[in-house]
Amino acid sequence: MPTAIMIHGAFCAGWAFEAFREPFEARGWTVLAPDLPGHEPGGGVAGLSMSDYARSVVRLCEGLPEPPVLIGHSMGGLVCQLAARRVKPAALALLAPSPPWGVTGSSIEEAITAFGVSVAAPFWSSSVTPDRHLMRHHSLDRTPKTRRDAVLARMRPESGRAVREVLNWWLDPFMTTSVGVGALPCPTLAVVGGSDVVHPPATVRQTSERLGARFHCLPGMSHWLIGEEGWEDVASLVLDWLEAETRVSA
Repeated sequence: MPTAIMIHGAFCAGWAFEAFREPFEARGWTVLAPDLPGHEPGGGVAGLSMSDYARSVVRLCEGLPEPPVLIGHSMGGLVCQLAARRVKPAALALLAPSPPWGVTGSSIEEAITAFGVSVAAPFWSSSVTPDRHLMRHHSLDRTPKTRRDAVLARMRPESGRAVREVLNWWLDPFMTTSVGVGALPCPTLAVVGGSDVVHPPATVRQTSERLGARFHCLPGMSHWLIGEEGWEDVASLVLDWLEAETRVSA
């Protein structure tokens, strides 16, 4: 089986997959869960771009003996999308992925968040402090309290530039988060929680259509698919799909 590379979302690091990776390793997969640039202990994210994050994934993949599987959560899902055309992974699994350039949000919550980011200053050079209140009620709302508090305690600032490239793509003349035209060059699965307000099902469906991906909605689940109640079912779903796709590719 190819190596699985798990890419974390905003305000996190590779630790976000500490539990989620275990079922993969139990079934014989080699799993890498790197920290994106600036997210390592003592690192700094101010000024970093989504393109910096994508390049780091490409470099990691280029050092492997064969194309890996990419698994990305939230913003990490968009990082994986950006890397995919260069890496040509064996397969790509996107968990509550941030949408690429050109995909418009489908809810009032997304519009409010994007507007709030657009008026924050300084526009490109800052780092953004995690809003733990919003995360508690929107991202981690189905995560058990003890686990939720542990996640919140480990959250760190995120690059304001990267956040704005994701949420305010129409203000980016460089189209940094564009994934190009047509389906991605690998089997792709997009999974979303039916109760996700960060990246709602309608938005993730648009993303899956843009990428030529299979779309799967999990009723009742929210945004933290890698650790909220029911995450084991998410891991099993992704594992079964990946193993079927990589067997076909082989």
